[in-house]
Amino acid sequence: MGHPNEGKSSVVATLAEDDTVPVSPTPGETRQCRQYPVTIDGREVICFVDTPGFQNPRAALNWITRAEAAETVWLSAFVNANRENPELADECELLAPLADGAGIIFVVDGSRPVRNIDRTEMEILRLTGLPRMAVINTKDRQHGEYIEEWKNAARTHFNTIRIFDAHRASFAERMALLESLKAIDPDWQEALQTVIEAFSEDWRHRINESAAIVTELLKSVLTHKAEKTVGKAADTEEAETALAAKYQKEIAELEKQAHARIKKRFKHNIFSYDLPARSMVNQDLFSRKTWKALGLTRNQMAWAGAGIGAGIGAKADLAAAGLSFGVFTALGGALGGGSGAWGTRKIARTRIKGQSLGGIRIRVGPIRNDQLLYVIIDRALIYFWHVINWAHSRRDQPEPGWPENPELQKSLTANWSDTQRTVSKRFFKAASKNNPNVIETAAADFKGFFGGIMNQISGI
Repeated sequence: MGHPNEGKSSVVATLAEDDTVPVSPTPGETRQCRQYPVTIDGREVICFVDTPGFQNPRAALNWITRAEAAETVWLSAFVNANRENPELADECELLAPLADGAGIIFVVDGSRPVRNIDRTEMEILRLTGLPRMAVINTKDRQHGEYIEEWKNAARTHFNTIRIFDAHRASFAERMALLESLKAIDPDWQEALQTVIEAFSEDWRHRINESAAIVTELLKSVLTHKAEKTVGKAADTEEAETALAAKYQKEIAELEKQAHARIKKRFKHNIFSYDLPARSMVNQDLFSRKTWKALGLTRNQMAWAGAGIGAGIGAKADLAAAGLSFGVFTALGGALGGGSGAWGTRKIARTRIKGQSLGGIRIRVGPIRNDQLLYVIIDRALIYFWHVINWAHSRRDQPEPGWPENPELQKSLTANWSDTQRTVSKRFFKAASKNNPNVIETAAADFKGFFGGIMNQISGI
């Protein structure tokens, strides 16, 4: 509830995780009450009602103060008496859910001062006697100079006050708001505790599903290959180039599909974010041209020694379009010690098996390079971070690049422990051999610790 254009619909969209809620900077976009139920496992756990803004609160307060009735009685009496009154029809619409016993989240814009009309609205809500919370919506992050003024004004009218950024609220912040609601009224505690537990369990389930999606993506990448048969040896070079491009496109599509599944798990329909294409399977990244850009030959990269990763980090970022992720890790031995893993033919192994049925069969893949797999993992973590931190009320799109977030950076593969890398390599090896006897256990181990990393990123 609240005055028009204060961010009511944005708060509803974020709390309900519903990007179908109409959000507009135009005042008066919401003219009727709209219900947004939250359904988990087939049952409705809570319903948020987005109400139109107050239009004539002074006339409404005058009627209420003359009513001389108990709180719950005047609400029903007001709605019944004024539905056909054009002067108070909008107030009837927004007070009707309260007559049915709903609680109140009063939304105000903390970037503007408190006005007399706001005090009138707050007084009407105080007179309901219902559980009520004031939410100071910081929709303009640069201008919050009136927050203290709002807090002082709201203290005499509401049971509790929260500062809330509807466009940037994390899952933890959304749950903290519901926890505050729970504390308002003893009669509401049990029901809201059930809601909070349902939200939290559903969130953990989504993270487990996301970890499973990434695990399946890696399994698919580790076994994926592209093959083609050509009629004569003179055609092999051209065919190999075309096949490599086809293979890279297919790997990119596998990743894109996995990211779309993660986005769907978190109920996003409008949100769209594409990671830079060059930071994954891209021919330029692993070509001789790239080695020249780094100032190193391919052989130098393979034989330079265990400490080279830290020395080339800045240049590597340029070659990877600003996203080195785990490609050039500083871990001991990652790029040195005679590792020939950085050769083009190791990353997407291309082999001519020989003449068969009058032709030559060319194969690209499957991948046998762990570093490329770590790139895919890092990209999944970065995409996951964007998905879980993009409030459903937002209607813009993320900026290109990746977030400067300490928890995320700490979780990227370059910072993984030896134990985590051992679990990963065991899974990579089992998946690449496609051995059903060992892959199930190795995949479960990887999914388990990867889900833990996703939990850390999400702050739960």
